[in-house]
Amino acid sequence: MPRTHFAAWVPPALTFLLGSWGLRRENSMWRDEAATWEAAHRTVPEIWHLLGRADVVHGLYYFFMHDVFAIFGDSLLTLRLPSVLAMTGAAALITRLACQLAGKYTGVAAGLAFALLPAIQQYAQEGRPYALVTACVALACRLLVAAVAGRGPGPGRWAAYSAVMLLAALLNWFSLLVLFAHAVTIALARPPRATVLRWAVAACAAVLGALPLIVASRAQSGQVAWIPPVKPGTLVGLLATLVAGTLCAWLIRSGAVGRAHRGTRISLTTLALPLLATPPLLLLAVSLSRPVYLDRYVLFGNLGLALLIGGACHALAVRIRTSPRRTIATITALAFLGLLPVQLTLRSANGRIDDVLATADNVAAVREQGDAVLYIPAARRDTALVSPAEFAGLNDVALVKDPLASGTLSGREGTPRQIAKAMLTVRRIVVVTDASASSAATARDRTKQRILKAYFARRSETSERGRKVVVYQRRPR
Repeated sequence: MPRTHFAAWVPPALTFLLGSWGLRRENSMWRDEAATWEAAHRTVPEIWHLLGRADVVHGLYYFFMHDVFAIFGDSLLTLRLPSVLAMTGAAALITRLACQLAGKYTGVAAGLAFALLPAIQQYAQEGRPYALVTACVALACRLLVAAVAGRGPGPGRWAAYSAVMLLAALLNWFSLLVLFAHAVTIALARPPRATVLRWAVAACAAVLGALPLIVASRAQSGQVAWIPPVKPGTLVGLLATLVAGTLCAWLIRSGAVGRAHRGTRISLTTLALPLLATPPLLLLAVSLSRPVYLDRYVLFGNLGLALLIGGACHALAVRIRTSPRRTIATITALAFLGLLPVQLTLRSANGRIDDVLATADNVAAVREQGDAVLYIPAARRDTALVSPAEFAGLNDVALVKDPLASGTLSGREGTPRQIAKAMLTVRRIVVVTDASASSAATARDRTKQRILKAYFARRSETSERGRKVVVYQRRPR
């Protein structure tokens, strides 16, 4: 086995390589990334105007990406590279943390497991804040272990922990669920009462710092009204993950690998198992009354899973009395090969639910002089906002106030009556909608569909990567 300092760089290097592999995803961009692209291209006052009406929960990330684009230029690479680097940093942190808690073999195995987890590979290649949140949580976990162990100046340790948790919350305040996991860890570790009180003060400071954002985002809660109730498949997947993590914890305990090392009070399992289980279970419980469960909101739980897998790999080598280096290398190689089909899918243009860039190309291919354009629902206007050249000259018949002026992501559309009247003044309409048929959710969209059915005939349809482009022509009177 290489020396610890060298070996600890292998997982972050692998994470960076996997994150960089196919980073452009065949020149595709999905709807959530389109929101980042559009918001980051606005001026600072325009972003503030937007946040007063929508997406305040992502405000800090939008300002960050605004600066990234200003410094490095806008491209798919600069859109996603911060996420790659954030996951690389998270891999380095989790490797070092596992080395500290359970030795170098566990550390390297945990880092490699983190790099190979499909969810980590997916969000390492997305222009959204979840990779940055994961990196913040990884750092917070390391600071927690150090603070409980009592290393370094006392106030500085807890202040740093609180600041990092606040940063994570400002990127996405669901990350505050980590504090519940850390509360379980503290209870299991049983540190001195003074340490518990210091942790409580640091945690409360982070929550209080994020409270204005939480209150503001609650006023915009309609933006998450689309989230469906938790499906059985999601429950089964979460249960399988928790069972796997529990089995890993059992193997670690039986192999005497995860006990707290000298100089630490927290063991690997007392940190990792609550981190894996507590946030998703709490979010799931909340979703029983109001659906808010999305796996990306608790992506950071994969840090706990990686720690447990790393400890289990080391424990397995101990149980079968073989070289830990050889065991870890073999498991890593088999995992990489086994997950290769998933990895290839994640890096393809079909790896997300839609592609706004392909849709813009399809519109450019079918449009004619004097055409109008219609979006069902209005949020599908994102394809025009990301690729304005392909839509130049098209009459957006439903729009009465553009996104910049309205301080929204998709603009403000007219009343159903105004939309119907505007549609009846044009000869051809290019409609951008979802590839999967779904009932119209708003009166505006129902009016659009009603007028199209009653007065227009379908002339062509192109369906690609989650969206349809349909050309309608006015029927003869």
